[in-house]
Amino acid sequence: MSANAEVDGEVDKVVTEERLLGTERRWRRFGEPVPAGRSLKSDGTPDHGVFGPGSVVWDVLLHPATIVFETVAQATLQLLYKPISAGIRDEDPISRKGRAGTYTVFDGFERAQRNSGMHAPMWLGDTPTATRMAGHLHKIHQHVKGDIIDVGAPELGGYAASEPRDAMWAAITELHPILWMYEQFAYHGDAAPRPLTDDQREQYVREMGAYLRLVGAAEEEIPGTVAELDALYDKYWDLFGRSETGSIFPKTGENMHEVMDAAMKRNWHPSQQLAVDVLAEVYEQFHTPILATFPERIQVSAGLDGAQRAEAAQSLAEAQPLIRELQAPENERRIMRMMWGPDGAALIDSARELHRQAIRERDGQN
Repeated sequence: MSANAEVDGEVDKVVTEERLLGTERRWRRFGEPVPAGRSLKSDGTPDHGVFGPGSVVWDVLLHPATIVFETVAQATLQLLYKPISAGIRDEDPISRKGRAGTYTVFDGFERAQRNSGMHAPMWLGDTPTATRMAGHLHKIHQHVKGDIIDVGAPELGGYAASEPRDAMWAAITELHPILWMYEQFAYHGDAAPRPLTDDQREQYVREMGAYLRLVGAAEEEIPGTVAELDALYDKYWDLFGRSETGSIFPKTGENMHEVMDAAMKRNWHPSQQLAVDVLAEVYEQFHTPILATFPERIQVSAGLDGAQRAEAAQSLAEAQPLIRELQAPENERRIMRMMWGPDGAALIDSARELHRQAIRERDGQN
C-alpha cells in the first residue's frame, strides 16, 4: 500500500489541453533550429542541409500526407525491425516507466509526439542543425544496447542502437515507409495519389544516402539504388517480423505489453482521453491502411496471411475519404502543430517555400 502511494505520488495523471499541445521545449534540444538555406557554407553558398530544395525526398517529406501520417508510417515499419523493438522493450523511457508502474497513456502519446518534431531538424535544418541533432540522438542511444534481441531466437544475437547496423536501419525505416505511404496516401489537389516514377524512386534512394551517413551507417552498406536497397533487406531479413517472444523482458520473463497495460490502467484518469483521442486519430485507425501500402513480404513479416492482406487492402480503399480529409489545410495545420511542434512547423514552412522556388526555377517559371 505504501509502495503504491509512493508511485502514485510520482505520476502526473491529469492531462490538460495545454499539456497535450506542449511548448517548443518538448522538441527543442539545442536552441532554435536554423532552417535549411538560412545560413551559409564556408564557400558562401546557402547551406541547404541534408536533402535540400528540389530533392525528391523533400517532395515526399513536405507533402501534407507525410506531415499527417509520418508518425504511423514510421512506427509501423520500425516495430517490425526486431532490434528496434528490443531496444524499446529494454531501454526506452516508456518501458522503464511501465516496469516502475508509473506509465500513463500520456507518456505513450508524448513519445509519439516527439518523434516527428525531433527528426525535422535533421531533415529540414541546415547542416550544423542536422549534425547537432544527429549527435544528440546518437549519444542518448549509446546505452540502448543488449545481448538479446529475442529470448525465443537467441541466434539473432544482440542489438546496439548507436552502432552502424542498427543506426542505418533506424534511418531506413524512417524514410522508406514514408515513401510507400506517400504513393498511396498523397492527394495532389483533386488528383488521386500516384506512385513515383522509377527514376524518382532511384533518386529518392540515392538522396537517402546523405542521411544514412549522418546517422553513422557503414559506407559500404549504404544503398545507392533500389536494387541495392532490396538486397539490403534480403541480407538482414531475419531481423524483420513479428515474434511471440520478442516482447519478453530477458531479465524477468515478463511480457512488456502486459506490464505496460497494467500500469496504464492503474494510472488512468479521465482527462487522459484527450491523448487517447489524438492517438486514435493520427495513429491507431491508420495502422492497417498504412501496412497495406507496404510490399507484400513486409506484410507477411507482420503476420498477415492472404485473407488478411486482402482485408488490409480493403481498409486502405475504405479509408481514402478520411485520408484525403486529413490532408486539408486546416487539419494538416492542426496535426502539424500537435505532432511536429512549433519549431517543426517553422522548419516545414521555410522548406516548403525554398522547395517551391526550386521547382519553379527547374520548370522555367518566374
